[in-house]
Amino acid sequence: MENFQYCKIEIFIPETHLSALQGALQSVDAGHIGNYDSCLSYSQVTGCWRPLEGSSPYSGKENAVSTEPELKVEVTCLRDHIDITIDAIKKIHPYEIPVINVIPLYRTSF
Repeated sequence: MENFQYCKIEIFIPETHLSALQGALQSVDAGHIGNYDSCLSYSQVTGCWRPLEGSSPYSGKENAVSTEPELKVEVTCLRDHIDITIDAIKKIHPYEIPVINVIPLYRTSF
């Protein structure tokens, strides 16, 4: 499935960092659709994780399962901009290892 122009990026992030994420995405033109920019959507989700020995968690304690609210942010990105977009996200993301999923879009409505 190499023949795609756009992808969707899912980012899981604390709600406190949404504004910084919006700025980072805008700085690399992620979420540009037609005559609109800064297009994204987000929803509240509940994240679960257990920091293991040697980790430096943003939230939680070593060897204890944590459950906290966070946001799942979705944004459309050009395939050619994936790397710069992920770099911009990682610069502002507070998690030691951020969850960022890149999903190829076979077809879009624009």
